[in-house]
Amino acid sequence: MTLRIAIVGHIRHPIAPPFKGGMEAFTHGLARLLAARGHDVTLLASGDSGAGLPPGVKLLPICEAHYDARFPWHDFHGTEALNDHLDACYARAARLLLEGRFDVVHNNALHRYLPRLSRAERVPMVTSLHIPPFKVLRGALMDGAAPWHFSTVVSARQRGIWWPEGAPETAQVVHNGIDLSEWSEGGPGDGSAVWAGRITPTKGTHLAAEAAQIAGMPLRIYGAVEHQDYFNDMVRPHLYGDVAYVGHLDTAALGRAYGRASVALFTPQWEEPFGLAAVEAMATGLPVAATPHGAVEEVLGDAGVIAENDSPEALAAALQKALMIPAEVPRARVARLFDAQVMVAKFEQLYQGALAQHDVAMPRITYPAIALQVEAIGQPLAEAG
Repeated sequence: MTLRIAIVGHIRHPIAPPFKGGMEAFTHGLARLLAARGHDVTLLASGDSGAGLPPGVKLLPICEAHYDARFPWHDFHGTEALNDHLDACYARAARLLLEGRFDVVHNNALHRYLPRLSRAERVPMVTSLHIPPFKVLRGALMDGAAPWHFSTVVSARQRGIWWPEGAPETAQVVHNGIDLSEWSEGGPGDGSAVWAGRITPTKGTHLAAEAAQIAGMPLRIYGAVEHQDYFNDMVRPHLYGDVAYVGHLDTAALGRAYGRASVALFTPQWEEPFGLAAVEAMATGLPVAATPHGAVEEVLGDAGVIAENDSPEALAAALQKALMIPAEVPRARVARLFDAQVMVAKFEQLYQGALAQHDVAMPRITYPAIALQVEAIGQPLAEAG
């Protein structure tokens, strides 16, 4: 069944390659695969997401440019200026969703308006939760609870964190998936290690550099420098000898870089919900040495080695052990558990489930949060942006 699907993206960065992080890569890949499967797909995101838009996907801008260009997160996080900007952008998104009369909405944003919009206006919706819970989003999800509003998390660990008292029937685990055709299996490798991701404290880039120096193993670091002070103070001091920062690569170039290496490092320093960077490396045949946080064990399985603790010494020991894992093991694990087509098929089932529950009898509700949202949605578009 062909559906008219609206995908709402997070607007910190453009939904365009080279991707700043996993959320952008996920949203772009989901839009591309749904369009390839014959659905009518519209992406609601920042206006500068038009570069590299997937074939067959239309863009409805909810703001002119991604907000990090005007309100850098590290300077404006939690400020009234950024919060007001986000409210205006997602008020516009809510209006566009209502005007567009889409069959279903896939909500990848982190804003409180859209879950409440689903409940108040009977909008069939799937909200994907890519991060651990925070108070405002958890509250919006509870407000938006309805038979036609499904939620997904990217790991079983995250399901337990979001719903420690037990997940509702409308909450499902859907692992992130990648297109294996974009990540070819590499060669035997040259004995070096690779690290890729956003360079910011929660990603632990400095630990990868320290561990490589201790292990005496060449390391190449790839990714956007999101936190310059962190890079200067914590990462740069370890860039000497055979440990180097190369830059931010697109998917094809990063795949080639993985193909030249023998092992990958994955070093989260927070409650990592999934670990897309690790899965991409595994798809090319790289075993992974990782720090013990979040869903790392669930993702790596027998394709990696998890350090005993966060020390660079423990990570160096895990790095040496991971080198012993045959390349066919990580590639096979990705093909079995994290294939993008399997992920998209699960989402299609959830879309159908949300649509099937659209007419379930429930009283119309009013409460202050919804009233504020409806007021914002009622603004003229010129004011809402």
